Amino acid sequence: MSSIFGALIEPVELIRPSELGPVHFIAIGGAGMSGVAALYAELGIEVSGSDQADSPVLADLAARGIRVHVGHAAEQLGRAGTIVVSSAIRADNPELVEARARGLRVWHRSAALGALMLGRPGVSVTGTHGKTTTSGMLAHLLTECGADPGYVIGAALATSGTSFRLGSGPFVVEADESDGSFRQYPADIAVITNVEADHLDNWGTPAAYLDGFRAFAAEARHVVAHLDDPGVRAVLGDRSAEDAGWITFGEEEGARVRIDGIEQVGFRARARLGGEPLELAVPGRFNVGNAAAAVLAAHALGVDLQSALAAIKTFRGTARRFTPVGTVDEVDVVDDYAHHPTEVAATLEAARDGVEGRGGRVIACFQPHLFSRTRDFADEFGAALALADEVVLMDIYPAREDPIPGVTSDLLVTSCAAHGRTAHLVSDRTAVPRAVADLAQPGDVVLTLGAGDVTRVGPQIVEELRARSRR
Repeated sequence: MSSIFGALIEPVELIRPSELGPVHFIAIGGAGMSGVAALYAELGIEVSGSDQADSPVLADLAARGIRVHVGHAAEQLGRAGTIVVSSAIRADNPELVEARARGLRVWHRSAALGALMLGRPGVSVTGTHGKTTTSGMLAHLLTECGADPGYVIGAALATSGTSFRLGSGPFVVEADESDGSFRQYPADIAVITNVEADHLDNWGTPAAYLDGFRAFAAEARHVVAHLDDPGVRAVLGDRSAEDAGWITFGEEEGARVRIDGIEQVGFRARARLGGEPLELAVPGRFNVGNAAAAVLAAHALGVDLQSALAAIKTFRGTARRFTPVGTVDEVDVVDDYAHHPTEVAATLEAARDGVEGRGGRVIACFQPHLFSRTRDFADEFGAALALADEVVLMDIYPAREDPIPGVTSDLLVTSCAAHGRTAHLVSDRTAVPRAVADLAQPGDVVLTLGAGDVTRVGPQIVEELRARSRR
């Protein structure tokens, strides 16, 4: 399903939130919308919104003084002057139809977020992978260093328990490249973690996707980028990083700030960044790159480098990024948002490093996300999942898509087999926790992986393990 704005979001001219009049958010309970709505209300703007179903998020928004509605109806717009929508809103939504009929301003969620950045130093963090963790790291260390940042990121910080904050200092946003909306934000500093073809249902071709990142980078004063990544190097092209205003980092010899000495100890990673110790409380080589990006972006904002390196040590992750769920009889259950083959592989490799020395195995419970992604990357998913010792597959989580004939999780069963790994497809969702728990042995790490509702399975696996322990 394409956005009502077209496949890709085109930037619009921004005005300050105080000039928008009352603002109504359609689908206000969504993860991307609720934080923006809450910050508008914190500014003293009259805010209302609606969502298809009731939820704890709506209750929280109501407690903040926002008028919320369950269900969609034209009269719920009230006296709104601006309507904010997400890419998921259909053109026949009755509130959107009414807004169009009245000639009201209709903004994509990214424009409403971009307006919050006006007049403040801004950082947009993007990339095919790692943008939530990197923006979370940056928000955390700016807070720890007393910069009083504002931020809206894709998952709650473990330290603060929230994914949004108004603040008065620099403003950090997780900039979504999937629909092109990352070009909307008025950022002084752009961060690019990596670039690998994805979301081709919107972009069409890998070349167009790459061009989108080039346009994103061209609009910032400085670009902090991971030079080890081939996609990042393709975005830079033949230009000199210095001439382009890029601050590059990585293990590559041409990087302005070098990374070396990467190692993992248990579920912690460490390295050297520009010769200085970089110590993390989270695992994985990929998180060393994410942390380097956050530290260098903070330094570009004026934060002392040593203070940034000290602050990053206390970052404990964001929700659904290698998040511990529970441990039963020496079996660790971890939940992660990985839903692209590269992310799945990186997460499984981090888990593998973490169980080294204790004789454990890695068990992956994976829920594919989107029919189109499953179709386009079936072979890559098989190669990634083969890094686990045991694989349990769930049915595809459709999200915004309608089914595609012939595209089911059976594609990944076949792909895993081609890469030497037997995958167990469990289509009965209620049977998944028991199936996974039955495979687990002391010393193992069980990972629930995917961008859908597989996150609910982790606690159920823990309960199955506890029940087994009692038997």
